[in-house]
Amino acid sequence: MKQFNVAVVGATGLVGKEVLAVLEQRDLPIRKIIPLATEESVGTIMEFAGEPHVVGRLDSDAFEDVDFAIFTATCEVSEKFAPVAAKSGAVVIDNSAHFRMAPNVPLVIPEINGNLARRHDGIIANPNCSTIQLLMVLHPINVEFGVKRAIVSTYQSVSGSGKRALDELAAQSLAMLTLKEPVVKEYPYRIAFNLLPQIGDFDEQGYSVEERKLVDETAKILGQPNILISPTCIRVPVFHCHSQSLNISLKSRASRKDVRDALSAFPGLKVVDGVLTARVGDSEGDENDYPLPSECSEQDEVFVGRIRLDDTVEFGVNLWSVMDNLRKGAALNAVQILELLI
Repeated sequence: MKQFNVAVVGATGLVGKEVLAVLEQRDLPIRKIIPLATEESVGTIMEFAGEPHVVGRLDSDAFEDVDFAIFTATCEVSEKFAPVAAKSGAVVIDNSAHFRMAPNVPLVIPEINGNLARRHDGIIANPNCSTIQLLMVLHPINVEFGVKRAIVSTYQSVSGSGKRALDELAAQSLAMLTLKEPVVKEYPYRIAFNLLPQIGDFDEQGYSVEERKLVDETAKILGQPNILISPTCIRVPVFHCHSQSLNISLKSRASRKDVRDALSAFPGLKVVDGVLTARVGDSEGDENDYPLPSECSEQDEVFVGRIRLDDTVEFGVNLWSVMDNLRKGAALNAVQILELLI
């Protein structure tokens, strides 16, 4: 089998490290791994497949003989260096938001629109983590029953903001438990023992950047510009895993079992719904089973449960989902795109 040289830009960050871990676990035909970072991390030693690798400097010459480049850095880094990598002959898989809404750049979730991965001009965009989580649940329901409207409330862990946010949650929690004043740096307000209904800046209509991403990216990926998505995005004091509460208005009638069966059959989803399991006569599961961030960390699947009908609207369904935002929400989805290309 042909082997490939793969660069990981932002290799020392949370997502970059997760990309390296996923690449190693999935045993891809990699001849050479090339970890790259900005100046402050150059020279760091990282391990891949049992071998030490020195983190190289991200510059215009870094992509010589690179077949694929997975970017896990900022929008500014992607804007500057992704075109450089593509011009050098590498196919770029970009985790930043910079190229997602560009009309000539495919925005890909492999289970949903993986056929678009090869229709690129050198750059493929990885969707926002919350968009991936939403659509992994919404898409199979949309295919089976049609979706009129979806109200989604996200409960997003601090790992989505990077390592400094993780450290701040830990430090603030310790400070409050020891009756000290917590230091606030990464968010507008204290995150420990708190909820922040803001992820990104607000626009003139009062929606945050994260909420707009959910609406715009969903429309692009599904190819449904008029699909109705009503989002509220909340940062919560959880270290890992994002959660979502979904209220969906369907176009046709479906029972709880119908919805469960559609979700169970979709690759990359795992139904954890003890109450429903007991009601349909299956022997597996406890009636109190439902997805929890504490149980879903480091897992590849998107977990879904609390499936119940909403009798306040015609053909309404309520759901709850949990996903490791660093894996399927970022690193794994990017590597799955790479697998499609290979």
